[in-house]
Amino acid sequence: MDWFLLALKKYADFTGRSRRKEYWMFLLFNVLIAVGLGIVDGILGTVFIGGLFALATLIPGISCAARRLHDTGRSGWWLLISFVPLVGVLVVIYFLVLDSDAGDNAYGPNPKAAM
Repeated sequence: MDWFLLALKKYADFTGRSRRKEYWMFLLFNVLIAVGLGIVDGILGTVFIGGLFALATLIPGISCAARRLHDTGRSGWWLLISFVPLVGVLVVIYFLVLDSDAGDNAYGPNPKAAM
């Protein structure tokens, strides 16, 4: 849960680097909370609770993904390729799964070294 809160604290910080663990734990907790809110929405017969959560976590999700791409040595603009159906999404997922660049890169120091 700390990784999810860390990504929320860096709400609109598109600079720097994020470890794989930070990105994937943020995504995991984001999905778990969204599913839970979807169940609550289904019980209550509404759609706005899940929609508000999705809207609130949109910018943190994009910024965390951009920082994750920075960690692999790529610009955050690579996220735009995900608008290409199927192939673009697979390319971005491949980049998100890659290991960090060893040492410092153009986007900052290696976050693994800081831990």
